[in-house]
Amino acid sequence: MRLYSLLLALMIASPVLAETPQPAPSGLYEQDSPHTSVTWKIDHFGLSHFTARFIGAKAKLDWNADTPELSTLTVEIDPTSVRTDFPFPEVEDFDGKIGSDPAFLAASPIVFVSKKIVVTGDNTGLIEGELTMRGETHPAVMEATFNGSLAEHPIEKVAKLGFSGHMTVKRSLWGLTFATPALGDDVEVIIETEFKPEGA
Repeated sequence: MRLYSLLLALMIASPVLAETPQPAPSGLYEQDSPHTSVTWKIDHFGLSHFTARFIGAKAKLDWNADTPELSTLTVEIDPTSVRTDFPFPEVEDFDGKIGSDPAFLAASPIVFVSKKIVVTGDNTGLIEGELTMRGETHPAVMEATFNGSLAEHPIEKVAKLGFSGHMTVKRSLWGLTFATPALGDDVEVIIETEFKPEGA
C-alpha cells in the first residue's frame, strides 16, 4: 500500500517537476501595484516602532537579466499617500499632516534613483543611489533581494520579477528633526514588490 501511494504521488508530481520555469527576459518593467508595499518604521519613545505605509509608489526598472548590475531603478512616492491608521480622524487629519505639512514631508515627491548596483550574492545586492525628500537630495543605499522571476506568470500571463528591499535613512539629513530624540532619527523602509512589463 505504501509503495502504491508513493508511485501515485510521483505520477502526479512528475509533470510539475519536469517543467523548469523560464526566467523573465531583459526589458523595461514597472511595479505591479497590487503586489507592491512600502512600509516604514521609526522608534517611538523607545517603547515601540511606529509603523506606516505609502500606497502611492511608482517604480520603473530597466532590467538586465544577464548582467543585473547594469540594471537601473527609479522609484517615485507620493508623500500624501501615507497611511498611518491614526485612530481619531475626527480629531486630526494625521495622514494629511505627515504628508503635506512643511514640518514633515511637505507634499514634495519622494524619489530614489539608482546610480550603481553591486551584486553581493547569488540573489542579493546593494542599490546605491540618490534619495530626494522635501526637495533635498542625499545618497542612500538599498539592500535588495532578488526573489525570482517568471517569463510567464501562470495566472497573469505576463513576465514577472520579484524583489524585497530594505533601507535605513537618517531623517535629519533631510531636515526632518521633529521630536528628536524622543522619536528616532533612523527611519527603516521595507519594500516588497513585483514588476511586470511596462504597459502590460
